[in-house]
Formats: sequence, structure tokens, C-alpha cells
Amino acid sequence: MTGLSQRIHALKASSTVAFNAKALEMKRAGVDVIAMTAGEPDFQPPQHVLEAAHEAVRRGLTKYTPSEGTRELRDAIAKKHARENELRYEADQVMVSTGGKQVLYNAFMTLLDPGDEVIVPAPYWVSYPPQIELAGGVTVVVPTRPEEGFVLDPDRVAAAITPRTKAILVNSPGNPTGAVYPEPVLRAVAELCERHDLWLITDELYEHMVYDGEFVTAARYYPERTLLVHGASKGYALTGWRIGWGCGPSALVKAMNKLQGQSTSNANAVAQYATQVALDEVEATAAFQAMTRQAYRERRDVIVQGLNDLGLRTPLPQGAFYAMADLTPIDPDETVAATALLERAHVGVVPGTDFAAPGFARFSYACSMEQIRSALERIGRLLA
Repeated sequence: MTGLSQRIHALKASSTVAFNAKALEMKRAGVDVIAMTAGEPDFQPPQHVLEAAHEAVRRGLTKYTPSEGTRELRDAIAKKHARENELRYEADQVMVSTGGKQVLYNAFMTLLDPGDEVIVPAPYWVSYPPQIELAGGVTVVVPTRPEEGFVLDPDRVAAAITPRTKAILVNSPGNPTGAVYPEPVLRAVAELCERHDLWLITDELYEHMVYDGEFVTAARYYPERTLLVHGASKGYALTGWRIGWGCGPSALVKAMNKLQGQSTSNANAVAQYATQVALDEVEATAAFQAMTRQAYRERRDVIVQGLNDLGLRTPLPQGAFYAMADLTPIDPDETVAATALLERAHVGVVPGTDFAAPGFARFSYACSMEQIRSALERIGRLLA
């Protein structure tokens, strides 16, 4: 269509959204599709959080809030990170946005000038490069290896730094790989940022979904120049409520909020109050997270073992709720292979093309064990 900006013409659509939409379209047409595409918990939010939302409506907490979020929620976020991560944030170092995705968008738009480079490990979440490019930046990809569990090698990061580098982004636990970076890796990346005067952006939305090893936040090692990105979507099962937050130096947070004030203003008021309760009622929320984490661990073990038994090489993810499987036994082109899974086996997955993971596809195991076992049977029949 003529008349649209070059910026929007250059923007790629999300393959995650596209394959999920195709799977849902087939389901609406009566096809029995098992959709393992979307990154969304299949659990309902904790009951005490649902009740808090009702309470917010009854109390009339439905009006505009400050652009950066209510003081009560920002205080609850600061307490959460002090309690769980040994990080100390003041209220002016915390801002609330419409999901973690907006926190990242605010950050890139605030930090990047045209030509600035951001180092991003691959496979990566599909929205990182488009957001960087919308801000005028350049994505510099540092590959990770399946045989190493997709864990980042700091030496490869160091080799990618140039005079134009502005930031390094890490995502642990990772989407789409489920990789959990160990403490020495995160410390080494933080030291690189400090040595080269770079920003460190750490995406930690899957913090509460670690099955092997221990979660460590990269913000611990270079807080002076680190933006921590988090939110309620994954560990709290509040995807549609759209609450994310960023924590970092007050000058950066203030600048990001200036952008937000001229774009979306505040996040949903009712959801802010409910998230505050999720963070403040520690025992009830921790019990919910332990329950979901155990369920995801059991599902992970079944799907990874099953895919490997079928000859689809699948490294064991340590966190999140995704497994990356090598689909080249089906077809060397991951999009063709994913399409075959959807159209012939009626199993929806996301090809690795937009993750910078050629030959692989992402399987979300945020679905029932029954669906996982059925999906494995269908894939087995396709391979046979």
C-alpha cells in the first residue's frame, strides 16, 4: 500500500503470531489442532489475584494512574527484588508499562541513536531486532550452540563489541531456548559492559520457571548501567493483564517514562492493583509458582525425551516453557517442516526462522500433558 512509512514497510510481522493464528484458524474450522505455538501459561491466575481485581473494581480503583505506575505497585516491585534478588531499588528507579514488551520498546527508543549497535544472543525472542531497528539501531547477533545448551559464550560477545556498540542484551531463562545462564557467564558479560561503558539490558520474565540450576540476575553485577526487565505475564500467569516493569538507574527510568507519557501513559489500573497483591502476598504467590513450576518440569521431561526418541534432536531446557527441536529430519527448511507438522500432523509449532535458529522450531509445553503425549504420537506417525 502506498503512503505508508518506510519504517513500517521494513518491519517484519511476528512468525509466532502468524503460526498461532493459522493454528487457531484451523481449530475454528473444526480441525483438531494441538497448538504449541503461543508463549502463554495455560494456568489461570492465582485466586487471590483474581479476588484483588474484583476488589479494585469495588473500590473504584479504575481511574488514570501516574504514567510510571502507582507508587504502591512500584514499592511492591522494589520489595520483590530486594527479597528475591538482593537488589535495592528506590521508587524512582522503577516504572510500570503495558507488558515487558513495552519496557523494552521504551528502553531502545530512549537509549539508541541511528547506527548504535545492540549485541543480542541467538536464538532470540522475535521482537528484539524489530524493536532495535525501529529505534534506528543495529542488531549484532552472537550465536549460541545447541550442544552447549544455547548458553552464551562471553568470549564471542567480547569479539562482537565495536566502537558503535551501545548495549548488550541477555535473556535468562531464555525465549525460545529455555537456556539459563550460569553466574560466571552473567558476571563476565556485566564486566564487559563496565569495561566498555555499555548498557546491560536483562530480560528476566521467566525468572520463576527454572528447573535445573539456580536463577541469577545479571543486574547484581553492574547495577549502575543495567536495566532489568520483568513482568507479571509468565511467572504470575497474568498475560492478558499486560503488566511489565523496568528497574534501573533513575535517569534512564525517568527518560523512559517521558516517552511513555507521550505514548500509552499508564498501564491498566485494575491490573496494577492485582499485580501489587500478587507481589505482596508472598506465601500464596510462591505456592502458586511452585505448583506451576512442578507441572512445567514434568511436561518438559516428557516432551524433550519424546522428541529425542523420535530422532528430533532437542537439548534439555533449564527454564521457561519452551523446547527447541531440530526439524531437519522432516525437512531442511524449518518453515516447510513446521508447516508439515501443522497441516499433516495437526501440531502447531513456531519455526526458528525469526529466532535466528535455522533448522529448529520452538515447541511450547504450556499445555496439558495429554496434549503433549498426543502431539508426540502425531509427530511419530508423520515421521513414520
